[in-house]
Amino acid sequence: MNSSTGRKPTPRGLFGRIADHRLDYLYILPAIGVMLLVIAYPIYYTFYLSFFRTPPSLAMSDKVFNGIGNYITILTSESFHEVTINTVVWTVWSTFFATALGLGAALVLNRQFAGRGVLRGLLLIPYVISAVAASYIWRWIYHSDFGVLGAILNRLGIIDGKLNLLDNVNLVLPSLIVVNVWKEFPFAMIMILAGLQTVPDQLLKAARVDGAGAFHRFLHVTLPHLKGVMVITVLLLFVANLNHFTIPWIMTGGGPAGASDIWITQIYQIAFGRIRFGLASAYSVILFAVMVVIGYFYVRALTGNDDVRRRG
Repeated sequence: MNSSTGRKPTPRGLFGRIADHRLDYLYILPAIGVMLLVIAYPIYYTFYLSFFRTPPSLAMSDKVFNGIGNYITILTSESFHEVTINTVVWTVWSTFFATALGLGAALVLNRQFAGRGVLRGLLLIPYVISAVAASYIWRWIYHSDFGVLGAILNRLGIIDGKLNLLDNVNLVLPSLIVVNVWKEFPFAMIMILAGLQTVPDQLLKAARVDGAGAFHRFLHVTLPHLKGVMVITVLLLFVANLNHFTIPWIMTGGGPAGASDIWITQIYQIAFGRIRFGLASAYSVILFAVMVVIGYFYVRALTGNDDVRRRG
C-alpha cells in the first residue's frame, strides 16, 4: 500500500522490469550475442527451411518453396502416428518409472544408517556413466546369444533358449525404457533428496506425536513439501526423454521395423539418411512447438513460489 496516496502501486509489466534493469543487461550483452548466434539463428533457419522442399537430387541453393507441404506430409503419414505413439510410450513411462524409483531411493537415503555414503555413490554410477558406453554395455547384456541376462535366466530355469529382446517388436521398446530408467533415476533421486532436506523436522515430530504413521506422515507432511521439486523433476525428465537420442539409436537404430523409432531418431533418419532437410526441419519445428509448451509449464513451476511470496 502506498502510504502517501493510499493507492496500491501499479504492477510493473515485463518491459517495465526490463527498463528498471536496463544497465544490468549491458553486463550480459556478450552472452546474449553468443546465444543469438548459436541458438536463435539455427532455430530461425530451421523454421525457414521447413517451408522448402529439398530433395536429395538438388543442392541446398536449389530448394523449392512448398509452403506447409512438409507439415502436411508429416502429419498425414502413417509412420508419424506410429512414431508418435512410440514417443509417448517412451517418454511417459521413462519419466514415471525414473521418478518413482528416484523417490524410493531418496526416501531410503534420507534415513541415517551405516554405509549411506557408499550406497549413495553406488546409486550415482548409472548417471555418471556416458550414455554411449551405457548403451553398448546394455546391448551386450541383452544380446540374444552372448548376453549376461539371457545366460542368468537360462541358468535359473526361467527361460529355455535364447532371450530375444532387441529384435522383438513387442519387447524392444520396454527393454529400452528399462535402460533409460536405470540411467536417469539417480537424477530424480538427487533432486528429491535435496527436497527432502527442506521438510521441517518439527512438523514430522508433531505428526508422530499426534499418532500419524509413516505413510500418513509422508502423505500429509513430506509430499506437500516435495510438490515443487517433484514437478520440476518430472518436467526436466520429460524434456530429456523427449529429446533422448543416444540410447534408442545406438541400441536399435529405431528397429526392428520401426518398433523403437521415436521423434528424435526419425528426424535424424530423414535428415541424414534420406537427405530431406526440409522435411526434417518441419519435423523439428513440430518437436520444438511441443517443447515450448512444456517449457511454459516449467517456467510456471519455477516462478510459482515467487509469485506466491510477492502476493503474500
